[in-house]
Amino acid sequence: MNLQNYIQSRTQLSRKSVQNTIALLEADATIPFISRYRKEATGNLDEVAVEKIAGLLNAFNELEKRKATIIKVLTAQNDLSEILADKIEQATSITEVEDLYLPYKKKRKTKADTAREAGLESLAKILMAQNTSNIGQSADQFLSEKVKNREEAFKGAGYIIAEWINENIYVRNSVRRLYARKAALHTKWVKTETEHPEPGKFIQFKKWQEPLKKIPSHRFLAIHRAEKLGIIKIKIEIEKAEALKLIESAIIKNPSFSGIEYLRTSIEDSFTRLLKKSFATEFLNKAKEKADEDAISVFASNLEQLLMEAPLGSKRILALDPGFKSGCKLVCLDQQGNLLHNQAIFPHPPQMKTDAASATIKNLVNAYKIESIAIGNGTAARETVDFIKNVYLPKEVSVFMVNEAGASVYSASKIAREEFPNYDVTVRGAVSIGRRLSDPLAELVKIDPKSIGVGQYQHEVDQTKLKEKLDVVVMRCVNKIGVNLNTSSKELLSYVSGIGPGLAENILAYRKKNQGFKSRNELLKVSRLGEKAFEQSAGFLRIRNAENPLDNSAVHPESYLVVEKMAKDQGLLPGELIGNKQILEKIKPEDYISGNLGLPSLKDILDELQKPGADPRARKKPFSFDSTVKTIADLSPGMSLPGIVNNITNFGCFVDIGIKESGLIHISKLANEFVNDVNSIVKLNQELEVTIVSIDLEQRRIQLSLID
Repeated sequence: MNLQNYIQSRTQLSRKSVQNTIALLEADATIPFISRYRKEATGNLDEVAVEKIAGLLNAFNELEKRKATIIKVLTAQNDLSEILADKIEQATSITEVEDLYLPYKKKRKTKADTAREAGLESLAKILMAQNTSNIGQSADQFLSEKVKNREEAFKGAGYIIAEWINENIYVRNSVRRLYARKAALHTKWVKTETEHPEPGKFIQFKKWQEPLKKIPSHRFLAIHRAEKLGIIKIKIEIEKAEALKLIESAIIKNPSFSGIEYLRTSIEDSFTRLLKKSFATEFLNKAKEKADEDAISVFASNLEQLLMEAPLGSKRILALDPGFKSGCKLVCLDQQGNLLHNQAIFPHPPQMKTDAASATIKNLVNAYKIESIAIGNGTAARETVDFIKNVYLPKEVSVFMVNEAGASVYSASKIAREEFPNYDVTVRGAVSIGRRLSDPLAELVKIDPKSIGVGQYQHEVDQTKLKEKLDVVVMRCVNKIGVNLNTSSKELLSYVSGIGPGLAENILAYRKKNQGFKSRNELLKVSRLGEKAFEQSAGFLRIRNAENPLDNSAVHPESYLVVEKMAKDQGLLPGELIGNKQILEKIKPEDYISGNLGLPSLKDILDELQKPGADPRARKKPFSFDSTVKTIADLSPGMSLPGIVNNITNFGCFVDIGIKESGLIHISKLANEFVNDVNSIVKLNQELEVTIVSIDLEQRRIQLSLID
């Protein structure tokens, strides 16, 4: 199977685009670099298309690796014929390769092996030939000390036939198609509520049946979890009669054959004992892979939206990590997120030192020239917001509630200990909340994405695939925005195209020793950062007030000469061209096409010169919940409330309405029409006006609606 054809048949992209993208990937170019700076080579493919090709390239390599392993084994066993080798070579999937390998696969001694040792393989061949008029007499020829009578002879031959049927590729593909169309998932309850602490969550699966191809990922993963916990057992079933009829049509060629019933017995044995078990496992694994894929896709989409959340920007921030008994941990940060001050205040019960806390806030706002206040959205969040609103503060000081999911994970991490070795976890957590307001992406890259809490059943999915996908998402977001080379953390730099953790540490060491970078070219002086890493990373790194103003833009250094030529043709210096919209609109990109530099890249360059280094994210705006709603008891059906989407799943989205419990908008309540994709209606952190549909006080569940 040719790599080019393998990928092209699965993408419908042009041959040249696929060929050039493969070449770039195999030369260790990163996805962000390829999609941003090699548009002419790829045919202007975006990151999603390049990621698709990269994924298929990995899948093809895994397929080829498995083929090579099997061919090596078959060669050693002296089982590899030219025909078999050609079939393996032409196979386009792991499943196809494994089916070809199955008859030769070493396995534990089977019933068929025992029958062969008793000399019954020839009888099995006679039965399969279906042209003997007296099959009983044929069986008598095979009686021996090991085979006492006809019954034993037919039984042993039947085991051999059952194995042949199981290994027959035509039969396997026919039964596989039947499973694909009609397999159903069944559950059986195996533990009572008193035997396990969690069965109540899975009570709906006590006796569940559903077509496997229709089951949504979130439900499959819930069922999978229930089985892992030992609460239920899962079975994958199809109609036995239909399967037997299908196999008979492939095996029985002479219905009047005298031994037809022995063949039918072998067919039933093959399906019940071998094929059924094999395909139940295969399709359960496929369903799990599909559910994982869907769940990981939802997680990745949510993470991207969270990382691309609007930043407040460089502001002096007072951040509060709210609490009751232990008080509110307070920190003051400068424009770069450096810690200036920390202490605890106690504005809530049981201490209730409201006046002292109010005086502290006023003094700190004035002393540190605070511009904004960030309040974590955990315990005592609403009470803390109300407290702050009652403190007399300058009008220009804005108040924000910040999603603090994962802040506790960061505060106890090695990264946090390295940043703040002399402070405890409460201070580190408050700092993280404040920094998230300033720049969500820069702070969230320090946290394991799985700890952020924007996925569904993330602990049930393949953890390797989840990490790979989330790393791709983080890298995409970091490089889309660009990174300040002189202020960014090691964690943020690690996600820059071509850098990684090792080079990030070397960059920080050089930055510290030389009081920062003056130009992008200085990157080549960093230990172990060579021409390749420079090519991949330079365009995504920004240097404010650099010697060359283009170093603070997304224009790659390899294109500086064309910008200089554009400026020269206009009688200007390159710096005078930047931001000069009137002049830039006069420049025709067609006039500067040369070599590998075509229209797509030239248009990108001109767009970038108009707003160099511009952050593609929106700006953060204050938001307020309904001040009359404090707890779930304050809600009533029909009430309309402002809310913020804080998680998206395949079955709907969860909305923070300012109380401890988030409400669910089921997918059926998102619009007055059928909704296939929740993300087509709402986005993470989107502000909504929702209607209360129902409240379950016992289960603490709130149903919401967007439908008028």
